[in-house]
Amino acid sequence: MNWRLAGWTTLIVLMSTVAYASQLSSSSPPNDVAYRWSTSILGLIQYALILGILFLITRRSFLAFRRPTTSWKRAAGIAALVLLAVLVVGGIVDQFGNPEREQGLIPQHWDSSKIAPFVGFTFIVVVVAPIVEELQFRGVGYGLLERFGRTAAILLVGLAFALVHGLIAGFPVIAVFGCGLAYLRSRTDSIYPCMLLHASFNAFGLIVGIAG
Repeated sequence: MNWRLAGWTTLIVLMSTVAYASQLSSSSPPNDVAYRWSTSILGLIQYALILGILFLITRRSFLAFRRPTTSWKRAAGIAALVLLAVLVVGGIVDQFGNPEREQGLIPQHWDSSKIAPFVGFTFIVVVVAPIVEELQFRGVGYGLLERFGRTAAILLVGLAFALVHGLIAGFPVIAVFGCGLAYLRSRTDSIYPCMLLHASFNAFGLIVGIAG
């Protein structure tokens, strides 16, 4: 168990270091990352590497590939509360910064001439990212940290989730979302509701960005 936790922690530290080094050393991100094939290709490679590492250090039970122990209706209610908490924190953070622009992934306009690369980007953001990130954090991470208590696991997973995104203004929002997803995992004992909530959240962000 200890070497698995050490491996997972090392992965989080490396990803966080790279994310913040990139954030602090570069200027504002380009506003067309959603319309570049390179974004989708690099994202796919990154998530494939992460998934490979996870399967080397995990136990199958940590992945929580099982039906929720609660009803789907109850899981949906918890998910709604998580989204409400994220919206409240996001509204507060918006008074001091712009997390969406800081991250630079949500397009600020619609470009009909680049539908194909946008579809590829959408697939990465709405399908691939939620699956791999949930396995990494609410699957392996939560499974490894649960021995320290559910509350500790929820908070530590939320913190790690926020750190690997490399945001400053957006850190509180991502941390709350990460903790909320971990809480959902703890209450349902399943990774599936977490994946669905994460995918819905990302899809909503894309829709709002284009509509705006």
